[in-house]
Amino acid sequence: MALKRRKITAEFSMASMTDMIFLLLIFFMLTSTVVIPNAIKVVLPQSARQTSVKPLARVTIDARLNYYVAYGNGKERPAGFDEIAPFLRQCYDKEPDIYVALYADESVPYGEIVKVLDIAGRNNFRMVLITRPK
Repeated sequence: MALKRRKITAEFSMASMTDMIFLLLIFFMLTSTVVIPNAIKVVLPQSARQTSVKPLARVTIDARLNYYVAYGNGKERPAGFDEIAPFLRQCYDKEPDIYVALYADESVPYGEIVKVLDIAGRNNFRMVLITRPK
């Protein structure tokens, strides 16, 4: 009597792998909207409400009244006060729907913040004041 050999084929289901990749994709999309690099150490004032807008350009004022600017995920670079307006105009030329985030240490005098807000007002930039949650 001859033995019949059966061909055994293993089937691999990609359904669980697809689910895992989909979950990882959602996780990284959500966390990337939360992370905004800010290498300059400033103590932000507290606020009960946080913004949901993701700004593209950043202006930072530290406790020593040094100014820093950055665009997108780029690193902050030192800038003089006179360099802020041209920098923001360049950012606006790249992206007209730009939001500008202002990171100001809580010890910065109100007048310095108003000077930056004045630049935004004269150029019709949308400015967002960044605070830390209570």
